[in-house]
Amino acid sequence: MALKSTIYKADLQIADMDRHYYADHALTIARHPSETDERMMVRLVAFAMFASERLEFCKGLSDVDEPDLWETDLTGAIVQWVDVGQPDERRILKAAGRAEQVRVISYGGRASEVWWKPLESRVARVRNLTMLNLYEGCAAALATLAQRSMRLQCTIQEGQLWLGNGVADPVLVEWDRWREPVAR
Repeated sequence: MALKSTIYKADLQIADMDRHYYADHALTIARHPSETDERMMVRLVAFAMFASERLEFCKGLSDVDEPDLWETDLTGAIVQWVDVGQPDERRILKAAGRAEQVRVISYGGRASEVWWKPLESRVARVRNLTMLNLYEGCAAALATLAQRSMRLQCTIQEGQLWLGNGVADPVLVEWDRWREPVAR
């Protein structure tokens, strides 16, 4: 018998002063049986970083044809494709052909660096790729906020993201920008 996803609920308040985006989101997050709290919370942070009215969680780990998050326009065209972790070259190239913007957020310290180095030159021609790497320890700190029912506040200002639940100390999420989209 296959294991089922665990459902998490998050009320997320976002104050993104860098993009002037302020909104409350009631999110339902399906955590795949093989997914860790760290990865799930990085997906939630990815949502906060790129939030819009049409951004939504996808099947991700359960379906190779879908990212962790995407935003589609009214015609169904993919505006944003967001993956968390270390996708392979084929997945990134496929996403680049299907979406206006492709964003990858990796985490995991040295393992992410080892993954990115050979991949960097192979995806150099991808013009619409943003590659971010969370600082080591961020994902583990985020995992401490994971609960089946969460009330979270996210503040983004000057390239820093703070995520808190009003009980524990907020978590500072910082990242390196390994790659930016190439202007056309």
